[in-house]
Amino acid sequence: MAPRRPPQNADYTVPDILAWLKASGSADNIAGMARFGINTGKAFGVGNAALRPFAKTLGRNHERALELWQTGFREARLLALFTDEPGRLSPARARQMVDDFNSWEIVDTAADLFVDAGHLDELVPDFAMNEREFVRRTAFAMIAWGAVHLKQRDDADFLRFLPLIEKHATDPRNFVKKAVNWALRQIGKRSLALHGPALALAEKLAASRDKSARWIGKGAVRELTDETIRQRLISRQR
Repeated sequence: MAPRRPPQNADYTVPDILAWLKASGSADNIAGMARFGINTGKAFGVGNAALRPFAKTLGRNHERALELWQTGFREARLLALFTDEPGRLSPARARQMVDDFNSWEIVDTAADLFVDAGHLDELVPDFAMNEREFVRRTAFAMIAWGAVHLKQRDDADFLRFLPLIEKHATDPRNFVKKAVNWALRQIGKRSLALHGPALALAEKLAASRDKSARWIGKGAVRELTDETIRQRLISRQR
């Protein structure tokens, strides 16, 4: 097999990347992002449709990712998350990064990286206990990503997150409750063995007197009782 060619822009420095971002952004994109609740306080206005392909041309580089993150720009931080080396990202570094979280978009992208780095079990309990909205969201975004992508993990590893979901289902903050709902749905769709316990919790939450828990539960019940979901799980088990 021929050796893999190195990324074409692997030698780009942080100033090179910032120059590319400045040239590629637009005020219209910034306005559009703001409408979706993305923090654009320090943004060039480059959409993910352009950022992701550009990230592939850069390749992975942990030291450069650290520098990109420190710039504070939305797009630079997303590129840092897209191009960091998961194997070199420590739990301590992840805990430092969450102090900078100011947008659901950054949270959800970072959650993917933290899971890929192997820190699901260590970081989720800590982040869920944290009272800051975006940090708590990170915990449940990590669960959702892990339930889908960590295919080699035992179902029991995700079953144990259901009590954590129930505990924080009463958090009324928008970015938290949406992530809690997301995590519950993804656990329920992971396997037939998890579908039943997740649906049972969803039904319990749907009957709750708490408004947030009820919203989370009803949304999860609606998806997990879809017959196409159940049939897909059955066929996957065969």
